[in-house]
Amino acid sequence: MEWRVRAIRGATTVSENSIEAIAEAVTELLDELETRNHLKPEQIISTTFTATRDLDATFPAAIARQRPQWDNVPLLDVQQMHVPGSLERCIRFLVHVNLPAGQTKVHHPYLRGAKDLRPDWSLAPASFS
Repeated sequence: MEWRVRAIRGATTVSENSIEAIAEAVTELLDELETRNHLKPEQIISTTFTATRDLDATFPAAIARQRPQWDNVPLLDVQQMHVPGSLERCIRFLVHVNLPAGQTKVHHPYLRGAKDLRPDWSLAPASFS
C-alpha cells in the first residue's frame, strides 16, 4: 500500500483553566480527529499542541499521552502567540500523519468556540488534489 504524509489541523476552546476542563476538551478534540479521519495512533508521525497563555493547569500532550496507543506518539506543547483580542482559552493542534494515498479527504476538527477560526473547515472535510 502506498502512503502519503498529511497534516491535519484542529482547535477547541476550554470552559475554564482546570485539569478537568482541559482534559475534557482535548479528549473530545482527539476523539473527533481519530473518528472523522479513520485514524489509528500508529499512523501519527507527531503532534504539536499550542495553548493560549490563559491555559496553564496541565499540558494538552499529557492528556493525549494517556490515550490508548498514544504513548509512542511524539508530542510537543508550546504556548500560542498572544494577540490582543484573539480567542481565549484555546487549544490548537497540528498533527502529521501517514494516510493511504487513496484517502484524499481529511477532516480538520474545529470544535466549540474554535469553530469560528475556520468556518470553512468546520462544515466539510478538506480534499486534496
